[in-house]
Amino acid sequence: MLKLPKLSLYIHIPWCVQRCPYCDFNSHTLKGEVPHQEYINHLLADLNADLPLTGDREVSTLFIGGGTPSLFSPEAIQALLDGVRSRICVADDAEITLEANPGSIEADRFSGYLHAGVNRISIGVQSFNSEKLIRLGRIHGPEAAKRSVHLAANLSLRSFNLDLMHGLPGQSLADALDDLGQAIVLNPPHLSWYQLTIEPNTLFGACPPPLPDDDLLWEIFEQGHKLLSTAGYQQYEISAYAKQGYQCQHNLNYWRFGDYLGIGCGAHSKLTCTDGRILRIVKTKHPRGFMQGKYRDKENEVRLEDRAFEFFINRFRLLEPVPRSDFVNYTGLKESTILPQLEAALMKGYLQETSEYWQVTQQGQLFYNLLLELFLVDESLLNASDAVPAAL
Repeated sequence: MLKLPKLSLYIHIPWCVQRCPYCDFNSHTLKGEVPHQEYINHLLADLNADLPLTGDREVSTLFIGGGTPSLFSPEAIQALLDGVRSRICVADDAEITLEANPGSIEADRFSGYLHAGVNRISIGVQSFNSEKLIRLGRIHGPEAAKRSVHLAANLSLRSFNLDLMHGLPGQSLADALDDLGQAIVLNPPHLSWYQLTIEPNTLFGACPPPLPDDDLLWEIFEQGHKLLSTAGYQQYEISAYAKQGYQCQHNLNYWRFGDYLGIGCGAHSKLTCTDGRILRIVKTKHPRGFMQGKYRDKENEVRLEDRAFEFFINRFRLLEPVPRSDFVNYTGLKESTILPQLEAALMKGYLQETSEYWQVTQQGQLFYNLLLELFLVDESLLNASDAVPAAL
C-alpha cells in the first residue's frame, strides 16, 4: 500500500538587499520597504488554497528560506507562524528553521525570532575571507559573520547551521582550509560545506570567474573532510555535516522522499495523495504576479516511469542505508520494476545490499551521476501491474 510520508512546510521569502553573482535561487533585489503584512497575507492565502491536498496531516518540520528571510521583522515572522498554526497542525516538537544573512541581523532580531517560535537558524556565512566575500557579492564581512554565529550560539535554540562554500574564485587549498578551520572554532552543531558551482542565468554564468581545477577541488574536499571528521562532525549527506544528533530534520525529509508543501514565490511542493498519485506543484516566481493572487504556476503528476529516479536522486544523497521497504511504500512500485538497474549498480560496485537495505558505496558516491542514470526507467518496461495498490 502506498504510504504517506512525513509532511514538511517550506515558506519562501524572495527578497535580498542585493543578488549574489552565483545565486540561481528565486531571489529579487529589494526596492523600497519590505512589504511584510501584504506578503504574509498572500502566503496564508496560498496556504489556504493548498490545504485540501494535505488532509489532516501534521507538519513535522518548517523551513523559512529565501532570498533573505531575516529582512522580515520578528513581529512579521510571529504573525506568519501564528497564521500557519491557525490553519494547519504543526507538531509540538517541530524543527522550525529560518535562514539569516549576517548583514541583516542583530541580537534583538535573533531573540525576536526565537520568541516567535523559530528554534533553528541557518546563517549564510560562505567565507571568512574579506576578498572572497566581496567577490561573492556578500554584504557582510568576516567579523559580522562571527558575531552572528556567537549570537546564535548564546540563544536557547535547538540548533543552528553555518553555510560555508569552497572552490571559490582564486581559492587555494590553504584558503579553503583556513575558512573551514575558522568555522570549526565557532563550533556550530551543523555545517553545510559545499562547492561553488556555476549556474546558467547568473552573473557568474555570463562571466565565469577562474575556479580551482578538479585536482585542487578534490584535495580541498579530502583534507577538509578529514578536518571536519577530526573535529567530531559526521558527514550524513553529500554536503552536510553535523555533530551527533544535530542533522537537519527538514532536509532529511526531502532526501528521504518525504512530502513537502511549498508556499510563496517560486516554492515547490511534492505531495502524496491517498489515491496513489504523487503531485509536484510550482508557485509563481515573481513577487509581482504572486502578490496579484496568481499563486500556482505549474502542477503535474509524477509518472510511474519517473518515480524510481525521483526516489533515488534524493535517497542516494544520504550516506545512511536505504530501507528497501521505503521504495515500495513511497513510490507505489514493486522492487521487481528496478531489478535490472539494481543488478547493474551492484555489479559496478556502486551499491551493496542486504535483505532489508541498500547502501551506496564509496564508489557510488564518487560516481553519483552514473549511479542515478541507471535508474532512468524505460517506460516501455512498465505496465499497470507494476504499481502497488494505493491506500484508500
